[in-house]
Amino acid sequence: MIAPILDSRASWFRLGLALLISLIGNVGMWSIIVIMPAMQAEFGVDRADAAIPYTLTMLGFAAGNFLIGRAVDRWGVARALAASALLMALGFAGAAIAPNIATLSALQLLIGFGTATSFGPLIADVSQWFLKRRGIAVAMIASGNYLSGAIWPLILADILAGPGWRTAYLVIAAAALFIMLPATWLLRAPLPAGAIEASDTAAAARARDSGLGPRALTWLLAAAGIGCCVAMSMPQVHIVAYCVDLGYGPAVGAEMLSLMLLGGVASRLISGLLADRLGGVMTLLIGSSLQMLALMLYLPSSGLTSLYLVSLIFGLSQGGIVPAYAIIVREYLPAREAGARVGFVIMATIIGMALGGWLSGLIYDITGSYRWAFLNGIAFNALNVAVMLYILARSRPRRPQPLPA
Repeated sequence: MIAPILDSRASWFRLGLALLISLIGNVGMWSIIVIMPAMQAEFGVDRADAAIPYTLTMLGFAAGNFLIGRAVDRWGVARALAASALLMALGFAGAAIAPNIATLSALQLLIGFGTATSFGPLIADVSQWFLKRRGIAVAMIASGNYLSGAIWPLILADILAGPGWRTAYLVIAAAALFIMLPATWLLRAPLPAGAIEASDTAAAARARDSGLGPRALTWLLAAAGIGCCVAMSMPQVHIVAYCVDLGYGPAVGAEMLSLMLLGGVASRLISGLLADRLGGVMTLLIGSSLQMLALMLYLPSSGLTSLYLVSLIFGLSQGGIVPAYAIIVREYLPAREAGARVGFVIMATIIGMALGGWLSGLIYDITGSYRWAFLNGIAFNALNVAVMLYILARSRPRRPQPLPA
């Protein structure tokens, strides 16, 4: 019998509270993108060097997803989120007075590590409270990352136009300290043992029918994650700088980023519904294929209207990809390993984002344009599609089994 707590009213309340925390906690992933042009101009560096703070942010984010994910399996998500709120407040306040790009980069590493708790570990925690509706629940909490990315760039753009990027960072530090930190206390309730057993029973049944072992599946998902996120990072990281190069200005770029991420929210919700029907692997393959098509549409687009349209298409294409990895892990692996396993795969996707953000800047510095950076993203995306096709080919077809009543 499925434990009553799974998919219950308490589960949905926890999801709503986690989403609120996610809106603040995930700002650390997006703030550096919005301030990149202003920071580059102040410190007088080239585009590749200006992308280093973002790269270090994502490396800290990657490490945090894995290491904090393991800690959550032992001590729960509430303590991890509280520590992360303090870490983010310290990091943003310190970055606001950074005298050079090296200091800013080091503090962005700290910010990225703290931000990580609001993504992979929080997704893993929410996924354990659902079974029948796990796909849509994971999609909703993962949407907090994109909602954060859609809302905060608009707030920060107004501050950038006035006091500047350093004041914007102080505002974020205050939000982490006075809003995020108190809210974490409400997530301290642990998952009942009966719910863990029910979830593990369903996962074990799927694992027996799979043609891949847990370790092989985890590493294949990690490889696929790097491929898709190198591709994903090209528009997400460089859209503001791309618009500046085309003469449209950073405010237009921030609007395109927000539009892209709002499209990503819709994509994540739709993908969550699909995952509840088709499973995580097929959902991921569909999203990755559509993302590659959207990247191709950027190549002939340079007009303002076409860039807005393609940015929306890109967001609608790729938003469900990263949550699908968490869904696959939870479909096939034990709940007690959720934090570590989801964290490891999410770490791989973030490494892909960090690598892709830096590679795109390097390719721009070498070629003087972003065309080859888009082509590089398309090539990495093709790698992701190939890995997912391999997983489907190795998996033995099976008849759907009803969940225990």
